[in-house]
Amino acid sequence: MPHRHRMTARNQHAAKAIRTMPPSRRARRHHYSVYVVELSDAVWNEARFRRANPDYMHGMPFVYVGMTGIDPDVRFDKHKAGIQSNRFVREFGLQLLPQLYEMYNPMPYDGARDMEVELAIGLREAGYGVWQA
Repeated sequence: MPHRHRMTARNQHAAKAIRTMPPSRRARRHHYSVYVVELSDAVWNEARFRRANPDYMHGMPFVYVGMTGIDPDVRFDKHKAGIQSNRFVREFGLQLLPQLYEMYNPMPYDGARDMEVELAIGLREAGYGVWQA
Protein backbone atom coordinates (compact mmCIF):
# COMPACT_ATOMS: atom_id res chain seq x y z
CA MET A 1 0.00 0.00 0.00
CA PRO A 2 1.76 3.21 -1.11
CA HIS A 3 2.19 6.06 1.32
CA ARG A 4 0.60 9.32 0.18
CA HIS A 5 2.78 12.42 -0.08
CA ARG A 6 1.79 15.13 2.42
CA MET A 7 2.26 18.68 1.16
CA THR A 8 4.38 20.62 3.65
CA ALA A 9 4.58 24.41 3.50
CA ARG A 10 8.01 24.12 1.87
CA ASN A 11 6.67 21.71 -0.76
CA GLN A 12 3.66 23.97 -1.45
CA HIS A 13 6.02 26.92 -1.97
CA ALA A 14 8.25 24.81 -4.26
CA ALA A 15 5.24 23.59 -6.24
CA LYS A 16 4.07 27.19 -6.80
CA ALA A 17 7.56 28.28 -7.88
CA ILE A 18 7.79 25.39 -10.32
CA ARG A 19 4.38 26.16 -11.87
CA THR A 20 5.53 29.71 -12.65
CA MET A 21 8.94 28.85 -14.16
CA PRO A 22 9.45 28.37 -17.92
CA PRO A 23 8.84 24.80 -19.20
CA SER A 24 12.49 24.33 -20.26
CA ARG A 25 13.70 25.09 -16.74
CA ARG A 26 10.85 23.13 -15.13
CA ALA A 27 11.91 19.94 -16.96
CA ARG A 28 15.44 20.17 -15.55
CA ARG A 29 14.16 20.65 -11.98
CA HIS A 30 11.91 17.58 -12.09
CA HIS A 31 14.50 14.91 -12.71
CA TYR A 32 14.80 13.34 -9.25
CA SER A 33 13.20 10.04 -8.32
CA VAL A 34 12.57 7.84 -5.32
CA TYR A 35 13.02 4.10 -5.78
CA VAL A 36 12.46 0.89 -3.85
CA VAL A 37 14.67 -2.21 -4.09
CA GLU A 38 13.51 -5.62 -2.91
CA LEU A 39 16.10 -7.24 -0.63
CA SER A 40 16.58 -10.98 -0.14
CA ASP A 41 15.39 -12.63 3.06
CA ALA A 42 19.04 -13.12 4.08
CA VAL A 43 19.19 -9.41 5.03
CA TRP A 44 17.21 -10.32 8.17
CA ASN A 45 20.39 -12.05 9.45
CA GLU A 46 22.03 -8.59 9.70
CA ALA A 47 21.74 -7.23 13.25
CA ARG A 48 21.69 -3.58 12.10
CA PHE A 49 18.78 -4.30 9.76
CA ARG A 50 16.83 -6.10 12.51
CA ARG A 51 17.45 -3.26 14.99
CA ALA A 52 16.13 -0.73 12.45
CA ASN A 53 12.92 -2.75 12.02
CA PRO A 54 11.55 -3.71 15.45
CA ASP A 55 7.94 -3.74 14.15
CA TYR A 56 8.61 -5.88 11.07
CA MET A 57 5.65 -8.16 10.30
CA HIS A 58 6.71 -11.72 9.42
CA GLY A 59 6.13 -12.51 5.75
CA MET A 60 6.32 -8.92 4.48
CA PRO A 61 9.07 -7.96 1.99
CA PHE A 62 12.42 -6.44 2.89
CA VAL A 63 13.22 -3.26 0.94
CA TYR A 64 15.69 -0.42 0.52
CA VAL A 65 14.29 3.06 -0.18
CA GLY A 66 16.47 5.64 -1.91
CA MET A 67 16.42 8.75 -4.07
CA THR A 68 18.42 9.58 -7.17
CA GLY A 69 18.94 12.16 -9.88
CA ILE A 70 19.41 9.44 -12.51
CA ASP A 71 17.10 6.72 -13.81
CA PRO A 72 16.29 4.24 -10.99
CA ASP A 73 17.32 1.30 -13.24
CA VAL A 74 20.76 2.86 -13.76
CA ARG A 75 21.04 3.62 -10.03
CA PHE A 76 20.19 0.00 -9.14
CA ASP A 77 22.87 -1.23 -11.57
CA LYS A 78 25.41 1.11 -9.92
CA HIS A 79 24.50 -0.24 -6.47
CA LYS A 80 25.04 -3.81 -7.70
CA ALA A 81 28.36 -2.84 -9.33
CA GLY A 82 29.60 -1.29 -6.08
CA ILE A 83 29.55 2.30 -7.40
CA GLN A 84 28.37 4.65 -4.61
CA SER A 85 26.44 1.67 -3.34
CA ASN A 86 24.62 0.81 -0.17
CA ARG A 87 25.94 -2.46 1.26
CA PHE A 88 22.49 -3.94 1.75
CA VAL A 89 21.54 -3.29 -1.89
CA ARG A 90 24.91 -4.50 -3.19
CA GLU A 91 24.78 -7.76 -1.21
CA PHE A 92 21.04 -8.45 -0.92
CA GLY A 93 19.34 -6.41 -3.69
CA LEU A 94 17.09 -8.51 -5.94
CA GLN A 95 15.07 -6.12 -8.10
CA LEU A 96 13.37 -2.75 -8.25
CA LEU A 97 9.72 -2.61 -7.13
CA PRO A 98 8.35 0.14 -9.41
CA GLN A 99 4.76 -0.44 -8.29
CA LEU A 100 5.76 1.14 -4.96
CA TYR A 101 7.32 4.34 -6.34
CA GLU A 102 6.59 5.08 -10.03
CA MET A 103 3.50 7.18 -9.28
CA TYR A 104 5.65 9.76 -7.44
CA ASN A 105 8.35 10.32 -10.08
CA PRO A 106 9.77 12.60 -11.39
CA MET A 107 9.96 15.40 -8.84
CA PRO A 108 12.25 18.23 -7.70
CA TYR A 109 15.17 17.51 -5.38
CA ASP A 110 13.42 18.70 -2.20
CA GLY A 111 10.35 16.62 -3.03
CA ALA A 112 12.45 13.50 -3.61
CA ARG A 113 14.40 14.03 -0.40
CA ASP A 114 11.17 14.35 1.62
CA MET A 115 9.39 11.55 -0.25
CA GLU A 116 12.27 9.12 0.43
CA VAL A 117 11.71 9.55 4.17
CA GLU A 118 7.90 9.50 3.95
CA LEU A 119 7.85 6.42 1.71
CA ALA A 120 10.18 4.56 4.10
CA ILE A 121 7.98 5.50 7.06
CA GLY A 122 4.84 4.40 5.22
CA LEU A 123 6.32 1.05 4.25
CA ARG A 124 7.53 0.44 7.82
CA GLU A 125 4.04 1.27 9.10
CA ALA A 126 2.68 -1.32 6.64
CA GLY A 127 4.98 -3.96 8.17
CA TYR A 128 7.81 -3.98 5.62
CA GLY A 129 11.42 -4.40 6.71
CA VAL A 130 12.97 -1.12 5.47
CA TRP A 131 16.48 0.26 5.13
CA GLN A 132 16.68 3.92 4.20
CA ALA A 133 20.09 5.58 4.00
